[in-house]
Formats: sequence, C-alpha cells, structure tokens
Amino acid sequence: MITKATEEANKMQCTKPSVNKALHNLKNNGLINYEIYGTIELTQDGEKLAKKVLEAYDIVYLFLKEVLNIEEEKAHNEAEKIKSIIEDETLNKLAKYVHEVLGLNSLNCDYDINKERCRECVRRTSRVKLKEI
Repeated sequence: MITKATEEANKMQCTKPSVNKALHNLKNNGLINYEIYGTIELTQDGEKLAKKVLEAYDIVYLFLKEVLNIEEEKAHNEAEKIKSIIEDETLNKLAKYVHEVLGLNSLNCDYDINKERCRECVRRTSRVKLKEI
C-alpha cells in the first residue's frame, strides 16, 4: 500500500511531526521506503512484519472472543494491545491451542509465526470457518 505522511497523520489523528518521526524510525529499520514529501511504501521486510502482526492479532482475538467468550469490542481492543507485546513462542503455542479448542485443522506441526509458509498454511487459513463459528 502506498500512502503519504499527511494522509496517515489525518487517519491516526496525530501530528505530522509525530508521523514523520515514526516514519524515520521505520525507514532506519528497513521497513519502509520513504523520502520527505514523498510516498510511503512497505519494503519486503515491512510487509512480512505487517503480516506477522495481523496474524498475531487474529490468534489473540480468536482466543479472547471464541475461547474466553469476551465481548467482541473488548476482545478487539485487548487483541490490539496484546499483539505487539506477546512473545513469538507464546503466540505459536496459543495458535496451536486455539485451533485445537475450536476444532479447526490441527496445528500439530512446527508452526512458527515467523515463517511465511506457516502464515499461509491451509491449516491456518481457515478464516472463513472462524467467522462462521
């Protein structure tokens, strides 16, 4: 996705200097391509990290909503917070547990959220099933 700093500042309801500082950090970490007043584009590493964060959210959200029966909005808010602080090892185990409890395809494998093939695996891409539960 290609965007501009001003658009992101407006979407996030924060100042342009705050967005520029964040963009500078992301660029220094090799996660985006960006020049001042130019467009912002994820690098390949940035895209991988974004997919990992979305996967982490999905796993935590499912656990909170479907396993613990937490109300949808609260599960969403909590998953947003937890996704960025949970350790990979914990997340991998949580993914296996959630799949087992919800009766989805087994993740009795070497599931690892850091591997692209795991995030794309048919065992994990049961999102249509998940939404029907």
